Amino acid sequence: MERTSSVRKKTLARQHKAEVMIAGEQLRLKLHDEKLIKERRYHLRTYPNCFVGQELIDWLLSHKEAPDRTTAVCLMQHLMDHDIVHHVCDKYSIFKDAKRLYRFRKDDGTFPFNTEVKIFMRGQQLYEQLIGDKNSVLQLREEHGVAYQRAFPGCQLIDWIIQNGEAESRRHGLELCRALQEHGIIQHVSKKHDFFDSGLFYQFCINFRRRRRLSELLNDTEQNNEEGGVLSKEENHQDSPFLVCKNSLHDEHSGFQSVGLRKEMKSVNSGRRGSLNSLKIRSDFPSFTPLSSISTVQCNPKSVLSRNFTCEELLAPGAPFIKKVLTVIGDALGWGFVVRGTAPCYIQAVDPGSPAAAAGIKVRQFVCQVNGQFVLYMDYRTVTKLVMTGTRTVVVEVMEPLEE
Repeated sequence: MERTSSVRKKTLARQHKAEVMIAGEQLRLKLHDEKLIKERRYHLRTYPNCFVGQELIDWLLSHKEAPDRTTAVCLMQHLMDHDIVHHVCDKYSIFKDAKRLYRFRKDDGTFPFNTEVKIFMRGQQLYEQLIGDKNSVLQLREEHGVAYQRAFPGCQLIDWIIQNGEAESRRHGLELCRALQEHGIIQHVSKKHDFFDSGLFYQFCINFRRRRRLSELLNDTEQNNEEGGVLSKEENHQDSPFLVCKNSLHDEHSGFQSVGLRKEMKSVNSGRRGSLNSLKIRSDFPSFTPLSSISTVQCNPKSVLSRNFTCEELLAPGAPFIKKVLTVIGDALGWGFVVRGTAPCYIQAVDPGSPAAAAGIKVRQFVCQVNGQFVLYMDYRTVTKLVMTGTRTVVVEVMEPLEE
């Protein structure tokens, strides 16, 4: 009994971490949209992609994200404690309602892509793909007279994972699903069973598309600290997958409804990790995209290129570039790189320790071919789709500067 309680608390903590990442990413994209995040100068030094603490508190109050300045500061401190934002020089660990400069870690590449975050982003990417599938396994299903929204049999999810190249075998698919359950992303509909490759019904625990209000984070923290609660706030929410009914089955292909999300947020499903995601197909957020569930365009708005190159410059005789053919074999978490740009595309980021890093993929390389197809004149969305719809083994031809 004590072990069950401990596991439950650990799962709730991980779910809260996921909520923080989603809420933080939604806030980041909104602040980029409204130009609160921008390049600023302080003491003769320029700081890209940052915001002023005092200005952000004003914004939170004017947009009714917090009832007062004290609560707004507590919310931003919560994001700092979860490594979502930080002081631009990492000089202060306390968020102040003052003229200090802060930055989202996703905007400077310092977001910690640990195993927990990577699994969260993998779950978000799978969720987005399943929701977008017109023949999705997520359906209204009935068991013992109770109907469960967006439920799926464990064996059907593993079938889908293998068919879409997300796992090489049923054993690997089962390991992935159990990791998702352990990290509070999916669960048995009545919370009675671990994940099995069987006809038992499971659900996603998190509504990745729901618009979060920052004030919910503090409420979730209070609930996570309370003993004996059966349902969390998310479980009681109208859009929650936990809602059950005893009516006849209807709307079998229903999915979560997007509540006030911008187009940028909906583009997260173009990347494998997402949010928060992007083709940061190992972590990216891991576009929290998203995350990442999460704008693929704005997940890392600052290009890593020192200057832009045209396709003609890259292909010109004697150009100072060298071609390399690299083979990236994805693991259970994906490939581990982010593609950006248009004609030509380039590598924006590489997850350390990922298959991409091991294969020799580096930032600032230009992508020429993917699995034998010439892609130099394509945009990053098309290149991303080619990678995601192919096999787990991706052969990439890149061009990199000779000095690299």
